Amino acid sequence: MSSQLIDGKAIAASIKEELKAQVASLPSPPGLATVLVGDDPASHTYIRSKHRLCADLGMQSLHHQLPADATQEEVEAVVRQLAEDPGAHGILIQLPLPAHLDEERVLALVPLEKDVDGFHPVNVGRLAMKGRRPEFVPCTPAGCMRLLERSGVPLKGARAVVVGRSNIVGLPMALLLNHADATVTIVHSRTVGLDEILGQADIVVAAIGKANFIRGEQLKPGCCVIDVGINRTDSGLVGDVDFETVRQVAAHVTPVPGGVGPMTLIMLMENTLKAAQKSFQVRELQAGGAG
Repeated sequence: MSSQLIDGKAIAASIKEELKAQVASLPSPPGLATVLVGDDPASHTYIRSKHRLCADLGMQSLHHQLPADATQEEVEAVVRQLAEDPGAHGILIQLPLPAHLDEERVLALVPLEKDVDGFHPVNVGRLAMKGRRPEFVPCTPAGCMRLLERSGVPLKGARAVVVGRSNIVGLPMALLLNHADATVTIVHSRTVGLDEILGQADIVVAAIGKANFIRGEQLKPGCCVIDVGINRTDSGLVGDVDFETVRQVAAHVTPVPGGVGPMTLIMLMENTLKAAQKSFQVRELQAGGAG
């Protein structure tokens, strides 16, 4: 068996064209504000890619750069300013923050209606509750779900295994799969019997941050594998799955790069567009009430 590649670049490009048309229909461009503390090269690269995509979509980007030794008060002041700025429809705090900063306090200052990263505790709490809807869903898990849906992978009743339990990917990914009526297992560094669990999975989402951690011989033939990992090695970027062995077993697999990465960015843009649309609707209602 040789896998069908799930082309994240192609799917993201298709969604990009859909978003362009919606952006053009708005009374003014949506605005995405980013806050970066420090000089991490990977974070700078990621921020630049966000702003390039904003420009391609006809959206505005507002960037705030702070030094690595910025105080808690300085970072919070920037976030409060953006929270009050009507032109900043979405606010993204580039994570991780330097160790001396209280990340939870900073994220809690982002208003729910501008939390386009989906990391506000209330949004995460709503995602975890049956019958509740968050304002926004974290971008990488949302992108993974869109890849599964657009690739026609059955979710209802499927056995899904999420490898990793981070707040950014693993936990929200498991919650989204649960909402889609999959039967979900989360595995992590302390899990016993990993091979047996993986061998029963119809869907595997790898988000553990270890290069080539999952191999084809561990997997059920015909499964679908979503590889969230991005690991820098001497031979270049690789994912959390050993691509060459996995593609001989899985029916569908995402490549690294070119799989989940483009989807994370386009989901951020979709969330920002949604935030702007809601903002304009509120203004229209307020204007109508004033009239």
